[in-house]
Amino acid sequence: MDNATIWIVILGLGLGSYLIRLSFIGLIGDRPMPEWLLRHLRYAAVGILPGIAAPLVVFPAETGGAIDPVRLCAGIATITVGYLSKSTLWAIVAGAGTFATLAIAGL
Repeated sequence: MDNATIWIVILGLGLGSYLIRLSFIGLIGDRPMPEWLLRHLRYAAVGILPGIAAPLVVFPAETGGAIDPVRLCAGIATITVGYLSKSTLWAIVAGAGTFATLAIAGL
C-alpha cells in the first residue's frame, strides 16, 4: 500500500470512531440514562477484557496455537489474585510477575 491509502484508512477510522463517540456523548450526554443501561455499561470492561485475553492465553500465536504452560500459569495467577484481592492492579502485577518469572526460568 502506498502512503496515501494508509492515511485515508487512518483518517476514515478516526472519523468513524469520533462519530460513534459523538452519538453517545453529544446526543445523549445531557440526558440521564436509565438505571438498567448504567448497570450494563458498568460490566462492559469485565466482559470485553477476558474476551481479548483468553485467546492469547489458551491459543497463543507464538506457539502455533499449542497451549503454553507459562501463559496458562500467568493467566491462572491473574484470575486467582484478581478474585481474592478484588484489585485489577494487583491481578495485572501478579500475572506479569508470574509470566516474567517463568519465562526467565525457561519453563
